[in-house]
Amino acid sequence: MEATQESQNRWKHKDLLGIEPLEAAEIRMILEAAKSFAEISRRPIKKVPILRGRTIINLFYEPSTRTRSSFEIAEKRLSADTLNFSSSGSAMSKGETLLDTARNLEAMSPDMIVVRHRSPGTAKFLADRLRPAVINAGDGAHEHPTQALLDAFTILQKKDRIENLRIVIVGDILNSRVVRSNLFLLNKLGAKVTLVGPPTMMPKEVERLGARVSWNLDEALEGCDVIMMLRIQKERQSAAGFPSHREYFRLFGLTQERVRRAQEDVIIMHPGPMNRGVEIATEVADGPLSVILEQVTNGIAVRMAILYLLAGGSASEITT
Repeated sequence: MEATQESQNRWKHKDLLGIEPLEAAEIRMILEAAKSFAEISRRPIKKVPILRGRTIINLFYEPSTRTRSSFEIAEKRLSADTLNFSSSGSAMSKGETLLDTARNLEAMSPDMIVVRHRSPGTAKFLADRLRPAVINAGDGAHEHPTQALLDAFTILQKKDRIENLRIVIVGDILNSRVVRSNLFLLNKLGAKVTLVGPPTMMPKEVERLGARVSWNLDEALEGCDVIMMLRIQKERQSAAGFPSHREYFRLFGLTQERVRRAQEDVIIMHPGPMNRGVEIATEVADGPLSVILEQVTNGIAVRMAILYLLAGGSASEITT
């Protein structure tokens, strides 16, 4: 019996490529492990030797502040050796392919590779061809699994549950990898999700992903428990999805007046970076109901948990 329980507390996959392939129990395992690592950030000395001797490469082909910094801090707090790689200034600018770059890095014997790339499926492409564990830090508009996990961890901190919570996600649904990963996760854990945004930013047949769709933000916010705003992703849009920023804010921007339609203890989230005055009013982003900075803090603990589990650690044997 003990052996069976122990196997249930260990990660069964070589990689973390997305939320869609995971079972609810595997998601809960990560979130439970993250609780132990969250405490480290409150210590005077924020470091433990859990991954001493391991090497992790951060392979980022897209700009990133929160995700890249969060992974690097998580790795260093676990005492891993890290290498940060970006396409600018590398052999990629001389015509080297992604796979050749990755194989050259693999020849340096890393234990894990964290990859972010503009093309959907890049993380799986590398995971299928490389020996080290691969963690998807965002692949195009496909998935961003660690963001969904840190969002869930933040919701649990504030609400103690996810099941049956009414969660409203607002913005550029079409181009958001964050919303895809969150939909997979929130549905697996029993939340009730409503998506809101302009018709030009809503995927066809999006209801198949398990969410209700609304075009009226005021109506969708009535009595909700969590509001998650999304960034307008101009870099992924082939044409303007709305007439102007002013018009977008009028219809879909989160204001204090709109927040009052939700539950009194509603929490307000945003994966960042924020476009203030477009998606969200400054007084809302910086207000008492906002947990946006807490999401950033929680990202470190969640990514520490993922690195630990991928390295073979058991969720029931974390010693920090």
